[in-house]
Amino acid sequence: MFPRHVNPVQWQLAMDYARQACARIFRDGGSAAEALRAFDLPAAAEASDWNTSVNRIAEALCAGQQRQAA
Repeated sequence: MFPRHVNPVQWQLAMDYARQACARIFRDGGSAAEALRAFDLPAAAEASDWNTSVNRIAEALCAGQQRQAA
């Protein structure tokens, strides 16, 4: 799902980075919740899904860029 308030190029870059980071954590035997903790995000009950973790990490990356720009 693409958030409309984010630049499309920024969203694609954030998704690519989040996928790559999650793939490394998965390869090392980690869980989706551990991937969220690696980005200082709270691991919720629905975080057992890798897709949800990737989306939340990408959202956090985009939100971090918007906070810095403001």
